[in-house]
Amino acid sequence: MPSSSRSVRETKELFEPYRPKSPEHFLIAYSDGGARGNPGPAGYGVVIKDETGKKIAELSQYLGHQTNNVAEYQGLIAALEYAIKHGHKALKVISDSELLVRQIKGIYKVKNSVLKELHARAKELILKLDWFSIEHVLRGKNSEADRLANEAMDKGMKRAVT
Repeated sequence: MPSSSRSVRETKELFEPYRPKSPEHFLIAYSDGGARGNPGPAGYGVVIKDETGKKIAELSQYLGHQTNNVAEYQGLIAALEYAIKHGHKALKVISDSELLVRQIKGIYKVKNSVLKELHARAKELILKLDWFSIEHVLRGKNSEADRLANEAMDKGMKRAVT
């Protein structure tokens, strides 16, 4: 068997997609969505920071009876809409939803019809940016957005009961 002159690592790097260098000015959106019961009372939370880490906005919304994946997508869409509305052309999204991140990157197929619509909307918004990046983090690294999502669910559930 002939030996290859390239290492496995070098070969992998050849096939990884091109990752453009991050721009000088960009927003970072920490996004989270959740549903109690899944499906159940749902909401999202988004913390927007500038490239220096300065918090510039908090977004959250109660979504009624939805799945956690719908809530995750709604959080992403809210972050994208905020960036575009405020004239920003570069956005980095941090999410603890591995499914969302892998679907946006094209690693996983989107099979659910509701998620297909949300995925299409997110992709449409991403195309309006000059630069976009999304990465998965563990839940503990996304605690501010998680807090906002839970607060949105709490407020919405109280409103629905009273």
